[in-house]
Amino acid sequence: MKDLTLDIRIEKTENSRLSTVDFNNIPFGKTMSDHMFVADYRDGKWQDLRVVPYDSFQLSPATSSLHYGQSIFEGLKAFRNAQNAEEVLVFRPEENAKRLNVSAERICMPTIPEEIFMEGLHTLLEIDREWVPNTPDSSLYIRPFMFATDSFLGMRPSETYTFAIITAPAGKYYSKALKLKVEKEFARTAPGGTGFAKVAGNYAASLLPAKLAAEQGYDQLLYTDAKERKYIEESGTMNVMFDIDGTFVTSPTIPVEDTILRSITRLTVIELLEEMGKKVEERHISVEEVITAIKEGRLNGAFGIGTAVTIAPFASIADEGIDYELPADYTFAQELKEKFQGIQKGEIEDTRGWTYKI
Repeated sequence: MKDLTLDIRIEKTENSRLSTVDFNNIPFGKTMSDHMFVADYRDGKWQDLRVVPYDSFQLSPATSSLHYGQSIFEGLKAFRNAQNAEEVLVFRPEENAKRLNVSAERICMPTIPEEIFMEGLHTLLEIDREWVPNTPDSSLYIRPFMFATDSFLGMRPSETYTFAIITAPAGKYYSKALKLKVEKEFARTAPGGTGFAKVAGNYAASLLPAKLAAEQGYDQLLYTDAKERKYIEESGTMNVMFDIDGTFVTSPTIPVEDTILRSITRLTVIELLEEMGKKVEERHISVEEVITAIKEGRLNGAFGIGTAVTIAPFASIADEGIDYELPADYTFAQELKEKFQGIQKGEIEDTRGWTYKI
């Protein structure tokens, strides 16, 4: 058990909603757990750390984050330990704390001390541990976020902020291999922008192109770079990886490229692949290279990587009006996902200290 040192006020709900949840049928992101962790930034410091019943925030119509977009977030997961169902495992939360602060610095927000992030998370999950599912393909999705709270319409960084963590039991994100379309009109972000940060506005910008793609029968997009519309960047909320002739190619993130989010899942996948003796290349990869590899039979498979999906295989990629089918017998993505999730759930020994135990 971790020694907790912070003074965190705890107010437990009198009316738990746990009994109303069907853990065999959990839609992603719709059912929230009983409590949330909250901290306020006032007078230059974080204060009033608390775990309270999940509820709405009371905000002024002039709240600055509603007007100028100072809002960031993270995503991570907790699982029941397969070896001890009373124990909760959280996957690499320290990495999320670090990345949240990278996002905060980019849009002029105060950083959150890692101690507050970790102890707030720990305390919240101790209280709501019964909300962590124990059903196949399920987890407790954890959403830390921070937003500006000044009631002021002037254009400047806010002087006050709220940091919070909410959680939601979740089932499988995708149930089938994905049909993708290469996106060359809309850009997710641009060099010098906020692509490397988990800024709310990045995701708002992706909604329209995703909607248009869905209307054409596609599950997701493969975004290309804003300058040349030539190189593949991300796929919606996922980093991407291509298995070409047995080499796993993925687009570079910071410090090489500032338009792509540095996925913690991707970081883990790269380490697992290298541990398995696979060759990994972090470099720019063009649409032309991918399509040529498909035509020549050298693309063994491709998949998306992210917290919500873990690893999501691609069924096809559309470019310039042509749908290119990917090999249907590509099983490696599923094998890799099972190994990854085996570590997350305690089914496979964690030799790297990735799992945080509660």
